[in-house]
Amino acid sequence: MTKHLLNSTLVAVALTLAGAAHAAPLKVDATKSAVSATFKQLNVPVEAKFKKFTATLDFDPAKPAEGRASVDIDVTSFDLGDAEYNKEVQKKEWFNGAQFPKATFVTSSIKPSAGAAAGTRFDVAGKLTIKGKSTDVSFPLAVKKEGAGQVFDGTLPIKRLTYNIGEGEWKDTGMVADEVSIKFHIVATP
Repeated sequence: MTKHLLNSTLVAVALTLAGAAHAAPLKVDATKSAVSATFKQLNVPVEAKFKKFTATLDFDPAKPAEGRASVDIDVTSFDLGDAEYNKEVQKKEWFNGAQFPKATFVTSSIKPSAGAAAGTRFDVAGKLTIKGKSTDVSFPLAVKKEGAGQVFDGTLPIKRLTYNIGEGEWKDTGMVADEVSIKFHIVATP
């Protein structure tokens, strides 16, 4: 009985130490990080920023398969650089920010990119939800070490109409193209 109790105690201590050794989620530096969307209006490129977002990252380039990430973007913070345009894109036809104030992305897998230098490029897959519609997406991710932290850069291409962004007369892609690139630059430290 005593040997069983000792073994149970050792197992509990080992599990606790293993959990403590697992890397804690990284801290995102919001002042150095950015999320934006680029699209074409009348064939002219337009870039707008999301002023508010949160990201949770648990990532070690040496163990990418164990990595996890989630991003919540406040779509009501979408800034086109003009108050009237900002108000317009919050309407039901566009983001419908009153009903769907957040867009989210959650990873399902992170794998090293073929042919890339170890720990620098990854293929990320996950679920993107915008305006209540969820789809599976994937994109390449570049990771580089910067001081004690890491920098994550990527571009996620989407089709706005997949998420009902631009309903009614705005479904016409002659005015606003269907293709949108969501770009992100995330700086995080341990």
